[in-house]
Amino acid sequence: MNGKPKIVLLHGAFADGSSWSAVIEGLQARGYEVTAPQFSLTSLADDVARLRQVLEWQEGPTLVVGHSYGGQIMTALGDNATNVVGLVYVAAFGLDEGESLAALGGDAPPTAALAHLLVDGRGFGRLPEDDFVGHFAADVDPVRARVMHAAQQPVSMAVFGDVMGTPSWRSLPSWYLVAADDEAIAPEVERMFADRMGAETVEVASGHVAMVSHPGAVVDLIEAAANATAGAPVEAAPA
Repeated sequence: MNGKPKIVLLHGAFADGSSWSAVIEGLQARGYEVTAPQFSLTSLADDVARLRQVLEWQEGPTLVVGHSYGGQIMTALGDNATNVVGLVYVAAFGLDEGESLAALGGDAPPTAALAHLLVDGRGFGRLPEDDFVGHFAADVDPVRARVMHAAQQPVSMAVFGDVMGTPSWRSLPSWYLVAADDEAIAPEVERMFADRMGAETVEVASGHVAMVSHPGAVVDLIEAAANATAGAPVEAAPA
């Protein structure tokens, strides 16, 4: 044990754990033990169960970091987040009780990244390459963005209708990275999330996948959260 919290990184929809590669490298170089699990994106309940499984593997205090829909997963931990000492949102959803992703935008048109979402007969959505490269990963090198598109995980559209219970950020300290040039989640919505959860907030001139285009800023925010929560008492994870 080196006194540092464990770090668990949650990918969002249309992505996978490899989207955190540069952040993992940066955190490991600073002495952190990192886990970046894959999520099925088949239902919010399945994804929360997967996160709880991963948290059981961690020994000691743990920071959970979520990007985009990954924020929805960690928010849904509620007030039962064993061994979690803090939450870091990276251009991520941070809903409050009674809210759903579908209702969040009201009657507003979809953001540019989601304007041409492709939904198959089984109810799973994915992004066409042009929108992925041009909007979802707008400030990523196009060659890298096309690789990310090829590896994207489709998401069950059912997750957009799930209503949030008690959000975990009500009982845990939170940090938020606002991606000021985001074309998937409107930056003003990200600022609203950060403000109402009372998160320590940084704003970066980044597109949606800030952990790919600005990994240093993401690593710095995670380390700030780690330093702020050092020594925080936690309930032991179940055996």
